[in-house]
Amino acid sequence: MKFKRHLFAAGLIAATAMATPVFAETVLRLDESPTGELDPAKASDYADSILMYNLYDTLVIPNEGQPGFQPFLATDWTVSDDGKTYTFKLRDDVTFQSGNPLTADDIVFSLDRMKAIGQGLSYLFDVVDSASATDPQTVVFTLKQANAPFVSTLVRLPILDEKTVLEQLDGGNGTDDMGDWGQAWLSEHTAGSGAYALTSHNPQEETEMVKNPDYFLSVPAAAPDRVRFRYGLEAATVRTLIAQGEHDISSQWLPPEVLKSLADDGAQLLQEKGTTEFYIKMNTAKAPFDDPECRLAMAYAFDYDTGVKMVSITDEVSQGSPSTGALPVGMMGALGDDHVMKQDLEKAKEHLAACQYPASDINVDLSWIGEVPLEERFALLMQANLSQIGVKSTIRKVPWALFTEQVTKPENTPDISQVFVNTITGDPDTLLYPMYASSAEGTWMSPEHLNDPKVDDMLETGRVESDPEKRTAIYKELNEYLVSIAPTIYAQDQTPVFAASDRVSVPALSDPSRAYALAGFGFNFRMMEMKDAQ
Repeated sequence: MKFKRHLFAAGLIAATAMATPVFAETVLRLDESPTGELDPAKASDYADSILMYNLYDTLVIPNEGQPGFQPFLATDWTVSDDGKTYTFKLRDDVTFQSGNPLTADDIVFSLDRMKAIGQGLSYLFDVVDSASATDPQTVVFTLKQANAPFVSTLVRLPILDEKTVLEQLDGGNGTDDMGDWGQAWLSEHTAGSGAYALTSHNPQEETEMVKNPDYFLSVPAAAPDRVRFRYGLEAATVRTLIAQGEHDISSQWLPPEVLKSLADDGAQLLQEKGTTEFYIKMNTAKAPFDDPECRLAMAYAFDYDTGVKMVSITDEVSQGSPSTGALPVGMMGALGDDHVMKQDLEKAKEHLAACQYPASDINVDLSWIGEVPLEERFALLMQANLSQIGVKSTIRKVPWALFTEQVTKPENTPDISQVFVNTITGDPDTLLYPMYASSAEGTWMSPEHLNDPKVDDMLETGRVESDPEKRTAIYKELNEYLVSIAPTIYAQDQTPVFAASDRVSVPALSDPSRAYALAGFGFNFRMMEMKDAQ
């Protein structure tokens, strides 16, 4: 019977196609670094986030052009007096792409699945003791303790269609045995309610999506009909494709001179500000960087001013700006202009002299991510800086996939790594906690492998304090302490810059009044406009 239904459906589609005029569709073509993780419970980096925000929806989303969050799949929420119970009411007009209606059970299932798998950003929800569906449109989260950033973390809880996933368990038996929780199936398929539906997925090459005609908010006619999201394109390839009108938005990893050349030829320069910082991370779990004196020597040796100049594109646009510490300028807990990071070779030499390891015995591995050519320049800059204080170094190119595997163990982690880390939710907790909490070490965000009780204590205190002024003071103190022990070189605040054709309009990345303080959220395709068919 199932085979006959498929034949009937295929015949109906073919007949409809013959009877209906064919209109040219608009196609958005963009690229990112080669990751493309489709399972939302495992999503952690930029490309993953773009997929997640388009294929799935969340209970809340960030406000446009201002701080804070608003209901999305939820209609509203309330918080108990002790700050430990959050009750969300749900919309009653949302259906998944399968046709199944969204209910509170789907929210509970999505949370339980993420915690059970324990990958991606699951640690954000360690604070949740339980979630329950008190009726089809009400879900209650009970926390282990008060947690100030909890609502913000919900932008990283994509909601899955429980019924669809349960039909696709590998090694399981219904709800009594979840097996792999549908991981094998969800690595190639989706079970969301998002504005775009998956048509094909190759995590090393391309993901293709089309508008979801049944989306609960509807997708504007001007939004792209189809999206081709490519991975791992070389800078020269992207430059040629955009110049020839065959590509619409580049990744943020193009070298500044390529961006400048494209801008000179008429390309737009889209920007995402205030969400990301560029970190040069030192492995504190082994010599020589288990000694903070050696780390401080590296931090003072780095030439911050030259680093910022290296990423300038035009007089008005740059990929970087001076850093003041562990948090991007403008974020809660960020330090002021009097803390701008500066090179000081004399101080570098003083700290190196105080290090337990003789400079003559140190040979530092400087790694850079192979898919991000710009990082090679920073590795070369760092190598030159270290030679100024008598430290030898070796530059190593590391593919992203290998790097994410290496950092799971301190002994395999490079001495120095380079990563761009964004705020994940817009709250300082979700920038600093995954980098520095001892319980969160061993991911691409935490190759420092820091284990510092004082840092852990301040991170936990910042999580439970609800007063904004007190939280700001906590994160400022933590910021200053991190600078003083230097597990990381706070190289610069990063502004992701994307070259774009004139065929696409992206208000969230071109109009500050419509920007979102959440990395990647501006790439919601339903909020973009295409000017012509391709």
